[in-house]
Amino acid sequence: MVMTQEPGDSGTPEHPRSASTRRWLLPLLVCCLLAGGYLFYSHQAQSQSGKQDKLKAQPPTPVAATAARKGDIGVWLSGLGTVTSLSTVTVKSRVDGQLMAVRYREGQAVAKGDLLALIDPRPFQVQLTQAEGQMARDREQLNNARLDLARYKQLWKEDSIPKQQYDTQEALVRQLEGSVKVDQGQIDNARLQLTYSRITAPVSGRVGLRQVDPGNIVHASDANGLVVITQMQPISVLFPIPEDNLPQVLARIRTGAHLRVDAYDREQKLKLATGTLLTVDNQIDPATGTVKLKALFPNNGNELFPNQFVNASLLVETRRNVVIVPAVAIQRGPQGTFVYVVKADRTVALRPVGLGVTQGGDIEVASGLQPGEQVVVDGAERLREGSKVAVKEANGNGGAKREQGQKRDGRHGLKP
Repeated sequence: MVMTQEPGDSGTPEHPRSASTRRWLLPLLVCCLLAGGYLFYSHQAQSQSGKQDKLKAQPPTPVAATAARKGDIGVWLSGLGTVTSLSTVTVKSRVDGQLMAVRYREGQAVAKGDLLALIDPRPFQVQLTQAEGQMARDREQLNNARLDLARYKQLWKEDSIPKQQYDTQEALVRQLEGSVKVDQGQIDNARLQLTYSRITAPVSGRVGLRQVDPGNIVHASDANGLVVITQMQPISVLFPIPEDNLPQVLARIRTGAHLRVDAYDREQKLKLATGTLLTVDNQIDPATGTVKLKALFPNNGNELFPNQFVNASLLVETRRNVVIVPAVAIQRGPQGTFVYVVKADRTVALRPVGLGVTQGGDIEVASGLQPGEQVVVDGAERLREGSKVAVKEANGNGGAKREQGQKRDGRHGLKP
């Protein structure tokens, strides 16, 4: 008997145990996955709970904090400037002669008109004597010619002399009058040369180093001159500011305001002098994108010296009743600028803030903070959101840093 096999039939009958195995294997796998997930999440929860317990168990972080306050803060524009004298004069001789004496000390402060040096006056005195003698001779000749003219006039009226003789005498009188005027000019010139032999200070200022020693022959054509006088009081400072800030400065000038300018040393720690803005240059430097400003300083104590480099700071305006915190309280991160605010439960909260201008060790907080809120000024590098803190006294490290910043008296007024 031949048996035929149907299509799809393997010819081997399915075992009953294999089917039953497949039925319970799938539920078992699902149970294992559920159990593994339960164990994983339980472990994570226990780990997180352990971290929180550990965080709670940690001692509070010592920090220094200060309260945000309301106050006034200045908007300053700074630039590296050069001290420039309003007047620098090279004193030269206006006549040729021997330098007889020097009447000043190097570095001395002199006033306008003070005697500085003497040039041998004897040649000029001789010229004056000669001119005066010539003048006396010509004047007497003129007087005699005038008397003759009066006689000739009377004789001409009587028709005793010809008209030509009278006219000739009249011309002689006019000629002698011209000679007397020439003599007077020579006398004035001789007196002027004699005056030039006494060299006086044309301006008030500080005398520099002596260029010529007594005994030398000086000439009016000498290039170096005798000495240089530099005006010290008042004195000016030239410094640049960015062209973007020029409209703000011009707006203040148009109101008639006298803008304050402070001059500091190179390290921007010591304030040298205080003055006022005098004027603004008439063009912007295209190479640097800046415009030059000129400030005037009384310089009564000679704090500023010509050609000295100083850091000039211009006070453009003063912002009133703004929120101010020490600059050391500001932290920066990927999320921007922020501060750590100390809450009532002695934990800290990370607070994003918007900043305004900076003045010395203080900075304006434009948004994100209220007056009176405590901000961390020292120890912020060890903090994170929710950390417990132990606040130090107000005169701790943060207070010291703030006082150190305030000594600089505000010279960085540009917005960050």
